[in-house]
Amino acid sequence: MNWSQLFTSSIGKKIVVAVTGLFLISFLVVHVGVNSCIFKDLFVPDDNGDMFNRAADFMARTVVIRIMEYVLFAGFFIHIIQALVIEFENRSKRKIGYEVKMGDRGSKWYSRSMGLLGTILLLFLIIHWSHFWVPSRFTHAGLQVVPLSNWRAGHDMFHLMKETFSQWWVVILYLVGCISLAWHLMHGFQSAFRTLGLHNKKYLNMVNAIGVGFSIIISLLFALMPLSFKLGLIG
Repeated sequence: MNWSQLFTSSIGKKIVVAVTGLFLISFLVVHVGVNSCIFKDLFVPDDNGDMFNRAADFMARTVVIRIMEYVLFAGFFIHIIQALVIEFENRSKRKIGYEVKMGDRGSKWYSRSMGLLGTILLLFLIIHWSHFWVPSRFTHAGLQVVPLSNWRAGHDMFHLMKETFSQWWVVILYLVGCISLAWHLMHGFQSAFRTLGLHNKKYLNMVNAIGVGFSIIISLLFALMPLSFKLGLIG
């Protein structure tokens, strides 16, 4: 398979979606790890988000990480575009539906709804970027400055999160995004390994179990962040 077939053939598109999907999964681990620093405020109220602000500042100032941000965006768009192309192609081949609906006997509802879940996540990401990434990297709108050490100050991203999650409609929007992420990962995690050639039933069962656990834990941690701010548990 040459490079052009990788982006044009059916199997090539699926491989691209699988590889970029696993790359984005690795990003989620880093992202949830950094953001989980906000929970130090649960145990050390005097922290006032200092640990999180230091972590966010490190991510913003490190050249390699800044370069990887653009690699990440490329991964997002390639994953989304190729996934949508596959979805449209599959729908065009299924213009006439099955006479007998298989329901969950054929496949889980979320595996049949990856296009819808992916679209919801794309809309959520645009809103999320406008809330945090654009202000922190470009406009600096609404950002306060706090001391991070004896010789340097930085943006108070903790306060920005607190302000952003002060409204219930924003919290609910993020919860919808987290729920969509859970279902999207539930299918996408194991599907990526299948596409890349994992067919052994023993290992597939293990991957499925890991995928379910990963989907729930990652999405739950993300969901707890806006809820914790809104309920006054932190901040």
